Amino acid sequence: MITIAMAEDHQMLIDGVTSFFEYDEDINIIGTVNNGEELIKLVRLKQPRLVITDIRMPKMDGIEATKQIKLEFPHIKVLALTMFDQPDAIKQMLDAGASGYLLKNSGIKMLSKAITSIVNGNTFFDPNVALNFMNDYIHENITVGKPEKIILSNREKEILQLIANGSTSKEIAETLFIAKTTVDTHRKNMIRKLNLSSGNELIKYAIERKYNF
Repeated sequence: MITIAMAEDHQMLIDGVTSFFEYDEDINIIGTVNNGEELIKLVRLKQPRLVITDIRMPKMDGIEATKQIKLEFPHIKVLALTMFDQPDAIKQMLDAGASGYLLKNSGIKMLSKAITSIVNGNTFFDPNVALNFMNDYIHENITVGKPEKIILSNREKEILQLIANGSTSKEIAETLFIAKTTVDTHRKNMIRKLNLSSGNELIKYAIERKYNF
């Protein structure tokens, strides 16, 4: 089991991540906080295998928090989850001891891949960040995530957004002025296209797109 502590000052993002991994058998979010100081306290209390942290946060930023975590618990892995794609920010996080750097708009499936890759001893980079400094880390086992392809139709995206908002098939049908059976067919097609195994996984996917991280 991969135990995770998460620091993020936007509660909606925390809610989206914890909802997605709620029923995951391999990943367990054991604590969340909204600033760097509280993250240090949480790590000391629960000592997770992995920490996910934003960079810009109140009281203490993710760079300083990472330095302190790696100083006290060098075995704990750290993944930066942020909107900053500047090389300086990336380098500062890696120099602080982070093992991965992921942008919030990359999607939660890539977050899941990053978590697994880092726990297995790799350094994980978002495919959309500047990597011209990677030679400085050539000794590491580097993994670069692959962007997810957009394969849904506009109608399917509309339905996916309504699913993320908690609407039932009947409510979606009424909103879009289509038959409920049509909505059910779109749900089945999306499950197939996205290589998901159930309606519950489709809901998780919908939540991911709703929060757009």
